[in-house]
Amino acid sequence: MAQDPLLTPFTLKHLTLKNRLMMTSHEPAYPEDGMPKARYRAYHEERARAGIALTMTAGSASVAKDSPPVFNNILAYRDEVVPWLSELTDACHEHGTAVMIQLTHLGRRTRWDKADWLPAVSASHRREAAHRAFPKRVEDWDIARLIQDYADAAERMQAAGLDGIELQAYGHLMDQFWSPLTNTLEGPYGGSLENRLRFTMEVLSAIRARVGSEFIVGVRYTGDECLSGGLDASDGLEVSRLLRDSGQVDFLNVVRGHIDTDAGLTDVIPIQGMASAPHLDFAGQIREAMDFPTFHGAKIQDIATARHAIATGKVDMVGMTRAHMADPHIVRKLMAGQEETIRPCVGANYCLDRIYQGGSAYCIHNAATGRELEQPHDITPAEVTRKVVIIGAGPAGLEAARVAGERGHQVVVLEAADQPGGQIRLTAQSERRREMIGIIDWRISRCEALGVEMRYNVFAEAEDVLAEQPDVVIVATGGYPEEDMPQVGSELVVSSWDILSGHVTPGRNVLLFDDAGDHAALQAAEMIANSGARLEMMTPDRTFAPEIMAMNLVPYMRSLQRLAVTFTPTYRLGSVTRSEDGQLIAHIGSDYLDDAVSQGKGTGAYADQRLVDQVVVNYGARPMEDLYFELKPHSRNGGAVDYDALIAGLAQPVDGPSPEHTERAAEGSFQLYRIGDAVATRNTHAAIHDALRLMKVV
Repeated sequence: MAQDPLLTPFTLKHLTLKNRLMMTSHEPAYPEDGMPKARYRAYHEERARAGIALTMTAGSASVAKDSPPVFNNILAYRDEVVPWLSELTDACHEHGTAVMIQLTHLGRRTRWDKADWLPAVSASHRREAAHRAFPKRVEDWDIARLIQDYADAAERMQAAGLDGIELQAYGHLMDQFWSPLTNTLEGPYGGSLENRLRFTMEVLSAIRARVGSEFIVGVRYTGDECLSGGLDASDGLEVSRLLRDSGQVDFLNVVRGHIDTDAGLTDVIPIQGMASAPHLDFAGQIREAMDFPTFHGAKIQDIATARHAIATGKVDMVGMTRAHMADPHIVRKLMAGQEETIRPCVGANYCLDRIYQGGSAYCIHNAATGRELEQPHDITPAEVTRKVVIIGAGPAGLEAARVAGERGHQVVVLEAADQPGGQIRLTAQSERRREMIGIIDWRISRCEALGVEMRYNVFAEAEDVLAEQPDVVIVATGGYPEEDMPQVGSELVVSSWDILSGHVTPGRNVLLFDDAGDHAALQAAEMIANSGARLEMMTPDRTFAPEIMAMNLVPYMRSLQRLAVTFTPTYRLGSVTRSEDGQLIAHIGSDYLDDAVSQGKGTGAYADQRLVDQVVVNYGARPMEDLYFELKPHSRNGGAVDYDALIAGLAQPVDGPSPEHTERAAEGSFQLYRIGDAVATRNTHAAIHDALRLMKVV
């Protein structure tokens, strides 16, 4: 392993980074009141403890009050940030990990109705599509105070003991000056490229005047906006040269693209189904041309690609941020020769999509990430081993099996199908989402290593479970599509699952009604449209697929719009009947219309109708719960969950949480719990979180 390029040190100025792996600047939205407190510290310390060389906090920390975060970012313009960052830095330094932070002013990439209700500011009045604010065009006095804001923030970071800072210049204020698309200024800050970079150079000079020449300063910037009329690759090379030759910058961190739209952002930070490491060669070209320390990270999610990036000299440090959210212990496992045990990033982008909707970043299949204060990344063996029987080998069941196996229990998994995966295996039928199967493959691999017994083609009945004489039973049977909707004509429709599984062939003229707003509908839509069918996709919601967040929606929309799919929001499928010639009549209502019209009771019946040869519906799923209720009378706890104990990370009471379970407990022989979609339809992360926090103390 000593020969592994990823494990060789790299010297940046006076700082020796112990290997070539880093987390690029990112904001998981864990601050409290704009401060990186215990939760934030624990997240970074976990990765430091496992051996990562450099962790970059904040994506990005705001330097000024007129740059209000659009999600929960660190507020670098407040003095009280210093002690919190100092604690984080000291914690990481104890493990030999360097710490830096990204500073920014968002410019137009925010809103005026956040925080102190100050106007957004930019180098033009042009609105950013993503955040919709029309900015004030910057004045001379704005420039003076903004330069001071940057310098003040940098001084705070140095006072906190960080190893360096990085200035953000893609989609934010700094490169809004750079790009001719967003700079309409005249005079010293507009016109030529050198003028457009003047603000950046003055910020760098002011920072150096505060922090001195030894403190590390870098820039993360776009080397090509990939927009007509914007900065192109030749401009990016010149920007790189000007930054390098300024003498103020110690490293370049290169990205490619623009982030002012959901589509642009997704191209900069690709998700599953998109090319891996799409900008690595571009970063390598800048590294070769500049002969200067260069960092890069964009969907470098596997060790082989990261190793290639370093071995071929394309970059000096490789960013594996989302990969370290999936598995914080990548470096430790590499050093131990356990590369095959690394939990893979499957590119689902649940982490980033959540923060852009105002939530905290969570990994779709590592429920401990972001919960380091509550949930373990390493499972503690149990003091007393027990027999655990799990019904269902989907994500919930397999996570329960993995954790129980790590605890040292005897584990048996009963699965009705001939292979594991549950709904994820159905999801992975779509080529663009096939990486999701990594969630299952990794758990199966771990279960095999832990001696978990897997039994397939077993449609478990209560007597089968009781015959195992279990101490604990986990029902993880998942869900099945809602079958009785619409109320009139349900026998004439097929489900999105029917299409995804291949059990039903797409028709030629199809109406797809989506009442759940999840992946199943859009995946089915892609399959139908790709078959050459004419497709109308209808939803009662005001927007499409509200459960699919912004970046995941982008590839779907690109595909479906190219295939000329018709999208109809705010209308509801009321009923389906058959015409005299055998066609299907879909009767359409709306929640916005008079009730009588909407329900087909008025003189005009429904609001509208469609004549099609196939109606596909997506109403979500209902729990497969029959087995649970059959087992419930035989259990000690009656299936009850003590929520207070669950939230606190404590073991469940053996006999249930309340006195009324006493009589049952005397007769029951095992504890019974259900998890995942067997409880209620949620998502993959919720199912895995259920399993982890329950089983870690069983």
